[in-house]
Amino acid sequence: MTITNSLANQMKHRDRDMVPAVLVKAMFSLMFAAVLLVGYARLTDRPVIAVAPHSDVVREVTITLIGDRSTGVQVFGADGGKLAHSTDDKAGFIDVIWVSVMRERLLNDIPSEEPLRIVRRANGHTAVIDDTTGWKIELIGYGQDNVAAFAKLID
Repeated sequence: MTITNSLANQMKHRDRDMVPAVLVKAMFSLMFAAVLLVGYARLTDRPVIAVAPHSDVVREVTITLIGDRSTGVQVFGADGGKLAHSTDDKAGFIDVIWVSVMRERLLNDIPSEEPLRIVRRANGHTAVIDDTTGWKIELIGYGQDNVAAFAKLID
């Protein structure tokens, strides 16, 4: 009986020492504060400030992405000509965008062969737009080589 009581006491003390109560309280305090801040912003109709400013489209090209994870993704132009492949030098980001597009199309039950638009905006930024799902990505902050993989398709 004393062995069982001794193990129970050891477990009780061990469980208390695994995660300090201060850390648990701090974690829940941060979560509560985040919910309060978001709730306040929504209730007071604060403007969204972390959104890229609107810029007009100055150039665009229509492309189709076809491929799979094992052989890579090919980029075809509106005329059916091959423009690029994700296995080309510094073009692996094409594969990343393809995965995102295919996921969105799967969720919306849209065929994967529908075209995308790559647009160059007046402010110099490049964006990939899927008009069939409403999905778009502004290629800002993804690194020079990743943006260049799509920007060169417009030039």
